[in-house]
Amino acid sequence: MDPEHLDRALQRWNQAYAQQDEALAIDGKTMCNAIDDQGYQTHIMSAVGHQSKTCYTQKKVGSLPVSDQETKRTNEIKTAIPLLEAIDIQGKDITADALLTQRKIADNVVLERNAHYHFTVKNNQPGLFQDIALYFEDRQAPDFVLYDPPDHGRIEIRKIWTTTELNDYLNFPHVRQAFLIQREFTEKKTGKFSCEIAYGITSRTPEQAEPQSVLATNRGHWSIENSCHYIIDWNYDEDRSRISKGHGPENITRLRRFAISIIKSKGVRSVAQKMRQLMRNVRLVFDYLRMTEN
Repeated sequence: MDPEHLDRALQRWNQAYAQQDEALAIDGKTMCNAIDDQGYQTHIMSAVGHQSKTCYTQKKVGSLPVSDQETKRTNEIKTAIPLLEAIDIQGKDITADALLTQRKIADNVVLERNAHYHFTVKNNQPGLFQDIALYFEDRQAPDFVLYDPPDHGRIEIRKIWTTTELNDYLNFPHVRQAFLIQREFTEKKTGKFSCEIAYGITSRTPEQAEPQSVLATNRGHWSIENSCHYIIDWNYDEDRSRISKGHGPENITRLRRFAISIIKSKGVRSVAQKMRQLMRNVRLVFDYLRMTEN
């Protein structure tokens, strides 16, 4: 089956039944063991909803030589705009990691698609990174602090500082806020403390996105990066999947993401447990797909 036809069919199902999200994460994943006869791996880029974890659309970045990271990065940048063209993103936040913090993508999202961006800033944009880092060197009290429940054996504190003072100075289009997020982790058992700092920019004004909202959007992006990849690999062992012929790798990962998004849309705590239950009850599968009326 042509992957574009499958993608459009699943998009129609999402539009009819799935929860609509306020933010979408652009997310790339390499199918590590899907190596074809030429020794190439399949790399997929997708747009995933922050709230629903639904895969809105996906596109094959390419079949790339194993360990050719530079080609993968270049192809991801070229694929981002065509990926988003397949779906309606008006009014939504488009979040991405530092690789996609690109002026052309920002212009497309804001000017042509009437949406907003929320980008991470790292040293691949050295001038932008240094300007933001220098501004926040002498930061005072944070604009918002989030204390997470002490789950998973550690205590997490997230702090955010935002500013509009760099808007006209930064060499990047449509910046309405720059921000710094500091994540502090304390292991309850050992007392080990660690701290991470991340910088970013957004096209939303403070009136459209206060510090708490900016922090939530940032956290939503990384939850996609972490949880979705983990769930696919844990339940389908995708990194060891040897499906490599034709459109097989692209289609199977699209169906896997679709299945997981349906399960998660029901508020299920354990995807693995629900999958085992559905395997034994075809009627439940039809109910999940809205193919029954009673």
